[in-house]
Amino acid sequence: MGSQQPLELPRSRWTLVEAARLQAQRLADREFLAFEGGETLTFAELHHESDRLATALAGLGVEPGDRVLALAGNSRAFLLAMLATHKRRAVFTPVNTELKGAFLEHQVRNSAPRVVIVEEELLALFEHVDTSGAGIGHTVVIGPRPAALPGALAATTLLTWDELAASAPAAGGAGGALVGVVEPEPADVCTIMYTSGTTGPSKGVLMPQAHCFLFAAGAARATSLGEGDRYYVCMPFFHANALLMQVFACLVAGAPATVVRRFSASSWLDDVIESGATASNALGVMPEFLFRQPASARDRAHRLTRVMAVPIAEEWGAAFEARFGVRLIQGYGMTEVNMVAYSDPADPVLAGCAGRVEDEFFEVVVADPETDEPLPAGGVGEILVRPRQPNCFNVGYFGMADKTVEAWRNLWFHTGDAGRLDAEGRLWFVDRLRDRIRRRGENVSSYEIEQVLNDHAAVLESAAVGVRVEGAGGEEEIKACVVLAGSGADGTGPAGAGFEPADLLDWCQQRMPRYAVPRYVEVVAALDKTPSGKVRKQALRDAGVASSTWDREAAGYQLRR
Repeated sequence: MGSQQPLELPRSRWTLVEAARLQAQRLADREFLAFEGGETLTFAELHHESDRLATALAGLGVEPGDRVLALAGNSRAFLLAMLATHKRRAVFTPVNTELKGAFLEHQVRNSAPRVVIVEEELLALFEHVDTSGAGIGHTVVIGPRPAALPGALAATTLLTWDELAASAPAAGGAGGALVGVVEPEPADVCTIMYTSGTTGPSKGVLMPQAHCFLFAAGAARATSLGEGDRYYVCMPFFHANALLMQVFACLVAGAPATVVRRFSASSWLDDVIESGATASNALGVMPEFLFRQPASARDRAHRLTRVMAVPIAEEWGAAFEARFGVRLIQGYGMTEVNMVAYSDPADPVLAGCAGRVEDEFFEVVVADPETDEPLPAGGVGEILVRPRQPNCFNVGYFGMADKTVEAWRNLWFHTGDAGRLDAEGRLWFVDRLRDRIRRRGENVSSYEIEQVLNDHAAVLESAAVGVRVEGAGGEEEIKACVVLAGSGADGTGPAGAGFEPADLLDWCQQRMPRYAVPRYVEVVAALDKTPSGKVRKQALRDAGVASSTWDREAAGYQLRR
């Protein structure tokens, strides 16, 4: 393990800009990031090239507080654009590269960016997006110059990324400083990240510099990251996990990283071996998909020693560690609140245990979601969080004052997550509140149902949701949406051949309480997910019970007592 000096910065200097400056001085031309395709970025290049790009952004009229929106994949340009925006005291706004139509239009209109930076291959996503009221002045295209800009972007000034970079002087201003660089403060809002939008319109989280720095420093500390390590990053930069908890954690720790464009369960092991990575993260369904890959003699032919993974299931957590020879680290957090708890790598893996609260920075209670009254140890309720230190927490949702007030009622930030605190003070994540299904007087965890469903040989993956039906007395019935392991979603193919919902329920009855056995089974071709691996469940709830949904009661299937 190497030096972690940036973690010792006084809080008056907690900015990503300061971390980049310090590491450029200390580590200079050492490799920081190696990208899929051959691009690299040194610590010195990150600092000096972003200085020049900040001046280029100033030339486009970007002022402190303006938004710079980026629609781009994991790339060198993405990182430089982010830091250059911060050096203008402007607000970097990365958005999901899979957005289109109304989803993209909402985020563009909400953020109202002065400049849009977009990869050439993603330009078509703007074809049917009305950006005319957003006030965009310039569109910067990463890649070859297009013949024309699509849709309302046609009214903006077009530059390529290379043209933008070439427009910046090599140096200028007093003492050789570049005139476009404006030193940010820890309290400055520097980034807007949009929530996944699984339960409603996406909300833009206002993130100060110190909030982003703590994301990075906390993750580096929790993983004992040092200069002798190397990270493998396969998650998208437009979310906090990859960008702040992996890439910028490497920056503050002085560690290099290998970055690929996207996660692939089938190539993950080969990539990790080839990169020489010692640490990585896996979120949502990713670790389970990795575990379900066929065992190989190469399962331990790597340098990986720890993986931060959330959530971890009892069915495969310890077995994952044993198979791959790594330690699993858990935690709890979200874009709005930072990471408020991490598990101790020295402890045995405990499914759902996020670890002890980082109480130097955060106060956490588990409360009744109806009254906000704190619950005793062991009680399951909503996780509420508030900061103990300034600037290390979100400062609201951009342009959505009503949502900010709703989230902050009674002077606590309401996470929307169900959890519990045990007698030892450890925080346990149970489920999203909306994913906890209320049936027959019982709160049922959709995650626990899914673990049972996923263990069935015919099921590739699943999502359990609660659906409202007539005569349920305000409660819900459980619907299991399953993707079959065969070649088609109609039950054809090797594992899906002859699939019968009744057989799946027989399996469930042996492995879950009676009240948790689904009433409905829907075979679907695929589950729509966010890039961070979370299933978009609201659409499944909204679909309710259709003609294609198998109903155990209509089929005369009886649960055993």
